[in-house]
Amino acid sequence: MSPRDQVVRLFERHFGARPAHVRELAADGSSRCYYRIPVPEGGTVIGAYGPDRRENRAFLSFASSLRDAGLPVPQVLVADPHEGTWLESDLGDTTLFDALSGAREAEPAGPFPDTMRDVYRRVVTLLPRFQVEGGQAIDFGLAYPRRAFDRQSMMWDLNYFKYHFLKLAQVPFDEARLERDFGKLVRFLLQAERDHFMYRDFQSRNIMLLDGKPWFIDFQGGRRGALQYDLASLLYDAKADLPQDVRDELTECYLGALGELLAVDRARFLDHYRGFVLIRIMQAMGAYGYRGFFERKPRFLQSVPFAARNLARLVEEGLPLELPEIEAAFAEVISRWSAPASAAPEPAGLTVQINSFSFRHGYPEDHAGHGGGYVFDCRAIDNPGRQPAFAELTGLDEPVIDFLEGRSETEAFWQQVRRLAETHIDNYRNRGLSSLSISFGCTGGQHRSVYFAERLAAHLRGAKREVAVAVRHRERSSWPQRGR
Repeated sequence: MSPRDQVVRLFERHFGARPAHVRELAADGSSRCYYRIPVPEGGTVIGAYGPDRRENRAFLSFASSLRDAGLPVPQVLVADPHEGTWLESDLGDTTLFDALSGAREAEPAGPFPDTMRDVYRRVVTLLPRFQVEGGQAIDFGLAYPRRAFDRQSMMWDLNYFKYHFLKLAQVPFDEARLERDFGKLVRFLLQAERDHFMYRDFQSRNIMLLDGKPWFIDFQGGRRGALQYDLASLLYDAKADLPQDVRDELTECYLGALGELLAVDRARFLDHYRGFVLIRIMQAMGAYGYRGFFERKPRFLQSVPFAARNLARLVEEGLPLELPEIEAAFAEVISRWSAPASAAPEPAGLTVQINSFSFRHGYPEDHAGHGGGYVFDCRAIDNPGRQPAFAELTGLDEPVIDFLEGRSETEAFWQQVRRLAETHIDNYRNRGLSSLSISFGCTGGQHRSVYFAERLAAHLRGAKREVAVAVRHRERSSWPQRGR
């Protein structure tokens, strides 16, 4: 059974009704699947599927504990731990990063939009509550993959940077000297107090804004750890690109809020903070390299120039201790990517051309020279075009979508298409090919083929398989006016 079907089954058990329709959402680098589903009494919920039971267990436990502590996290309405599915409250689509990007477009003159200062201040004021009050409520025995951000966790992050960024980007370094520096940095970080909840991925894409208020998601990787790590994650979030004066202002705001919950040795906190900024940037660059170079998702490499400029500032100010081989590797990264006009180190990409068409007018032309690619015949699916209510509509319209998604053969057909398409896309990318054509045909090229072409395009544009996607509805010019 597909993740979508498992989520739908949980929804039916909980609400006693079949959903009118289900929309798959992008999962931004995650192996989890998310769906937006309307509920019978109005509004929507998010249905989720996670393939890792231990990670799911951590998320569900942490969500309950944090919410009981009065912290703004999604409410889990119902969960099926055996199947790895749950339903949670819908916090909308606007992340803190989205809001910041939109504000920068509206206020292009300044380095940081004034409208976002108060939002970020609210976020850093809430962070100590997650760490201290949340840390008192969390069951760290369920943390996954480690209960604490300990020596092994730190070495994992540093080696992630070494193997998935430095090696894949072909940045030269001396292995033995680099390992010596890693050990020295870890010993320094282990001197910090590490007895609170460390959110782990506290960054702008994991903070939702709903009615102007921040809500927090994706904390399933949390564990016991140092306070400084989460602040570094937020303020040195690469593409958010916060100016240094804003970072300084928000750091003071954070320390003020933290001081209301526990006694803080400010000088000691800031001394170790610089070390946690360092390891967080290195961990993030490892993720950019893994997702970008290895998984061939170019979007992740767009963050590299921002991270390189952050490293340049850290080196200029002086690292928190002497780390000569790390600093030498940084110098190479900075020289390649820190200039404002530097381009992300993109791997060769794959473009998937998705077509809808009518069999009455023959197969689509192949413009890439590969013989036409793959063609799926949608004519076995019940044809909405035979019904007068749908004659003026297309596969882009909600009534047609609801009609098709109300049929079991639609989902069975989709799952076969999805699996075959993903297999061939992975194969083409691994072979370094640049173009793949996937076409859907039906009787008139207006309803079924259009629906499946759009569904595949939306799926591929998600985080699971990042490729360039182009969609062409060949028969569009003959559609009725309402079906534009």
